[in-house]
Amino acid sequence: MTQSCRGTRLIRFLPAVAAGMYPFLVQAFHHFAGPPAAHATMPQRAGAAMFLITMLIVPALGIVCAAIPGQGVGARRLAYASVAAPTLYVFLGVVQTLAGSPLPDALVWCLIWLSAAAYMETTRGRLQGTRRKPDLARWRVAHGVTGAIILFYALFHIANHVFGLIGPEAYAAVMDLGRKVYRAPYIEPALVLALFFQVGSGLYVAWHESIVVPADFQRLIQVASGFYLSVFLLGHMNSVFIYARTVLGIPTDWAFATGAPTGLIHDAWNIRLLPHYALGVFFMLAHLVSGFRIVVIAHGVSQPIANRLWTTGVSVSALVATAIIAGMCGVRP
Repeated sequence: MTQSCRGTRLIRFLPAVAAGMYPFLVQAFHHFAGPPAAHATMPQRAGAAMFLITMLIVPALGIVCAAIPGQGVGARRLAYASVAAPTLYVFLGVVQTLAGSPLPDALVWCLIWLSAAAYMETTRGRLQGTRRKPDLARWRVAHGVTGAIILFYALFHIANHVFGLIGPEAYAAVMDLGRKVYRAPYIEPALVLALFFQVGSGLYVAWHESIVVPADFQRLIQVASGFYLSVFLLGHMNSVFIYARTVLGIPTDWAFATGAPTGLIHDAWNIRLLPHYALGVFFMLAHLVSGFRIVVIAHGVSQPIANRLWTTGVSVSALVATAIIAGMCGVRP
């Protein structure tokens, strides 16, 4: 086997290996952060920060690998799937709890990624010739129309979480105002159906877009964020409607979102929610910004100007995600 072949195989499997390590990065963070009553030393805080950054590197690595030319379709899809690792791990944990599974989450997780990597390798020859995308124009239009309907709910929900920086009381007051609208008897079922369609249509478009390497970085982020959001929204609805409301019979309030009373940082399970939420907000806003870029280019805005607008929007997305997660972790201005 030549060095080039070994390098190509390494790149193919790298996203699955990185994603497979994700639970152990979460455990390592908790080892350094300690339980709620622990007073972490500076070396412990540095270790926790290092592993938190490494947890965020996993999806970033998936984006990088998806952009490498010459990879097969299966390898590219595996790379995109690894972008969703933080939210997939939360989804798995909730499903494991609902099923009463005696198997550790980490074991099931590793088996899933091992199976995905094996499937990618065994179907590599068959998928290698898949290079032509189907016509996705109608799907994109339908996805965009549904997205425009959901946009108001999504932006309100994100703004609501920003109020968490002020405190749980401010968050609850804003949430109560919104729930009078989106929990109305006829609005909530329609909203849920729209979200399901958004998940299905988004995953369909992203799946077929993954046949080829995106033409530019902005398109790459749009496809990658589409993979993440499909899992994030499906998992979020599962957590809210099935786990919290149906099984536990508890309100989906600030305490539920922040993992009270232990919080997000110092609980061995809850820490997985931190990157899940942070990337969920970031990718949702970045996905909207990416769609907006395509719209303005179609309406005559030059690509350099559209790209600058995109960069500004993605930077603001990162700031908003950081502010929200800081508020959920107890930071107050």
